[in-house]
This record gives sequence, structure tokens and C-alpha cells, in this order.
Amino acid sequence: MTTNQAITKLSPDLPLTSEQATLVKQITHFTTTHLTGSTPAVFTIIGDAGTGKSVVLTHLFTKLQRMTRYDPKSPLFQTRNYFTVNHPEILKVYRELAGQQDVLLKKDFQRPTSLINRLSKENQQVDVVVVDEAHLLLSKTDHYNNFYHDNQLTELLKRARVVILVMDYSQVLRMKSLWTPERLTKIISRFPHEQYHLTHQFRMTASDDLVHWLNTLTEDYRIDNLPTNARQNYDFRIYDDAEEMRQAIVRRNREVGLSRVLSTSGYPSTLDGGKHFIKEGRFKMPWDQYNFTATPWAEIPQTIDEVGSIYTCQGFDLNYAGIIIGPVISQRPTSRTLAVNLDRFTDSEAFKKRADLTDPAEIDHLKRWMIMNALNVILKRGVHGTYLYAHDPLLRQTLSSLFAAHGWDQLVHH
Repeated sequence: MTTNQAITKLSPDLPLTSEQATLVKQITHFTTTHLTGSTPAVFTIIGDAGTGKSVVLTHLFTKLQRMTRYDPKSPLFQTRNYFTVNHPEILKVYRELAGQQDVLLKKDFQRPTSLINRLSKENQQVDVVVVDEAHLLLSKTDHYNNFYHDNQLTELLKRARVVILVMDYSQVLRMKSLWTPERLTKIISRFPHEQYHLTHQFRMTASDDLVHWLNTLTEDYRIDNLPTNARQNYDFRIYDDAEEMRQAIVRRNREVGLSRVLSTSGYPSTLDGGKHFIKEGRFKMPWDQYNFTATPWAEIPQTIDEVGSIYTCQGFDLNYAGIIIGPVISQRPTSRTLAVNLDRFTDSEAFKKRADLTDPAEIDHLKRWMIMNALNVILKRGVHGTYLYAHDPLLRQTLSSLFAAHGWDQLVHH
């Protein structure tokens, strides 16, 4: 799968489902209604990974920009509108998409910090801001990213008449981007606002039962028996050898492309320009490196020899994903439940202190929630297949035995 195929998935030329088309109409009506309001207005789309949120946004923004640039009768004619996403890899795809559409310009797509800082400097306001992956918006000062205010959503609301958000609380991964329903409500409750929930899973061709099993694993910390239809229309496998899993992913990559190995935290990792390796028995591969190119990490051929992290794969589809559940997650010795080992977490950037969080118990709870969110996100990358390997020997044994119980274990040795 090439960059063009990633763009095709988001292309406004593709048809929407009737639900998605109705939602685009609803948000367009909301936007035109509130363009001249005395306060900003907020429309929030809530949905899990793979429910088509970004597809809706692309169609919506293309429609808004067509009215802005070509429809003198529209209330949106000659308005100033921007599409923001706080993820450099995803921004690359949107800008590439803009280059292929006559109504979209690359400059329409911005990082939130860049847009906020520029509008502050110019003392200007815009009409509409669309925010993809709003769960990545900073909710505290971050000097590293040149953001000197308290909250990016609050700052966007000061500078736009209408803000349209896509939010997935199960993709909150860092303290500096801490979002919960309560925290969002606190900010938008005083403004006109509407919300819509998308629930249908589009990304994975997996059965609803397998998706439910994955959610139970990450949300309830529980290892249920695998559903009998776990492999129905979907290549789901559990490996007890990480190197065998890697070789299978390499084969899938040769056959259909866009297949990669991904891992949770728990292995040495520092953004210092050097290579840091994940080792599991015969398996030894380096973490992904910072990607300076315009091509998303997963679409660079050489990254078949790297292990992707949550930061390079979030928001992207893979055809096949080989997932390493690292040392940060293990099975409790006395039950079929998971434990989160905070002392094994190796992503030092994720859990920086916040002035508004002081209760140690709440902080630990949030850390565990974010670690399991990260696992949930990487478990849902594979469109056609997901292969699993666990570092923890007990968890590995339990998962392998659940897989073997269906007579599927011979699959992993071919």
C-alpha cells in the first residue's frame, strides 16, 4: 500500500455511507447557523479507532472549502477556515491529499500550535477550525512544542467562530494531552454545542466478537476465551516466538505491502538519534527512528526492519500488524487478568507532571489507563490481520493455549 492508497481512503471523491453523509449535512447546517453567533460554537464527533471519523472530516472540510471558494450564495463564501491535526505523520497525508484536490490548498492544513501562534501574532480570528485527533490537543503548556498557553482547544475557541472536533478518549496517551469527557464538557458547556457518536467499525475486517475481545483485554484487563469466529474473514494469530511472527509479517509485506511490527512501551527508548533495540529471544529489531521525510513512517520500505511505536502508527491503517505486548503489561499469576507495570514503562515523555493533578492514586490510575489505551490503539491497526506476541511468559502461554484450543496453533508455524 502506497501513500496514494492512504490518501485514497480519505479522498472526498469516495462515497460516504448514508450515516456519514447525513452527519456531514448536520455539521454543515450547524456551521452555517453559528457563523455569525456572539460566541464560538462546538461540534464534537466521538468514535473509537476505525469508525470513519477522519473520512467524515475530509468530506466535510472539502464541502466547506468548495462553498468558501466557489459559491457566492453560500454563507461560507470567502470565509477563512483551517483543518488542524496535532500529529506530523497524519498532517503529511492531509497535505498530500490537498495537492490532489482543486478546492483544497496545502496551507489549509496546519498543526494547532502553528495556527494559534500565527493568529495570536497577527491578532486575527478565523471562521471555522476543524480538528482531527482532538485527543492529541495539548491541555497544558508545552515549551518543547512552542505552546505557551494552558489549553489548545481553549485557544482555538478564542480565535474561531465554529470549532469541529473529532475525539476518541481511548486514544489519550500523554499527560500533556489529557482529555476526559468531564474535561471537555468543562470547556465547551458554556458555548452552543452538539455531539454525535460514530460506532460502526470500518478499519478491521474482523468480526465484532474479536473486536469485543480486544476491548475486554484493554478496558477490563481480562483475558477471555477467544471467540470461535476470531479468524472469520480476518487473519488473527497468536505467536509464542517473536521472530516467527516477524518473518510472517515480512511475508505479508512482500505479498500485499504495508505490513509492520509494532510494540508497546517497556523496552529501551530514547530520542537521541541512536538505535535502541527490542530483543525477544531470536528477535532483535530497532525502534522506529524520527521520520524527517514527507512520507508516513509505515509507507517507507525500509521500516519493515524497524518496530513501530504508538507515535508512528496512531491514525494509520496497516494491512497486517505484528504486535509485541511488551514488559509493561503482564498477566497476574493467580488469574486471567492483566497487570500494568508502571516501573517497566520506558516512555519518559508521556507522564510529565501536571499542576492540576496531585493525588498519587489518580495519577497512577491515569497512567495505567493511558498504557492500555496505547495497547488498544496498536491492536486496531491491522485491516486484514493482527498477529500477537507477549513478552510476559505467563501471558504468552495463556494466549497461545487459547489459540491452540481452537486448533489454530499450526497456522503460526507455516
